[in-house]
Amino acid sequence: MHCPKCRGVMRTYTRSGVHIEQCDSCRGIFLDYGELEALSQMESQYRAAPPPPAAAAPGWGAPAASVHHHHHGGHHRPHHGSVFHMLFST
Repeated sequence: MHCPKCRGVMRTYTRSGVHIEQCDSCRGIFLDYGELEALSQMESQYRAAPPPPAAAAPGWGAPAASVHHHHHGGHHRPHHGSVFHMLFST
């Protein structure tokens, strides 16, 4: 398949069941009908997911395996933007 923009070679990637065509030359991304909606729905589910459970603290007198002194409170998802970053980062 050739890119409709620059006529470069297109490659198909499958991410979470969605087929994404990307041009090797201009890096343009092309989606089939309904795939943008599927990606948007995955984004909504990703953002609505609860944070992972907190790790159990070591018992009294037990040595701490790894001490992290710069805790900013709460659990946060990695600062990679969104599920779209996961899909298109490779």
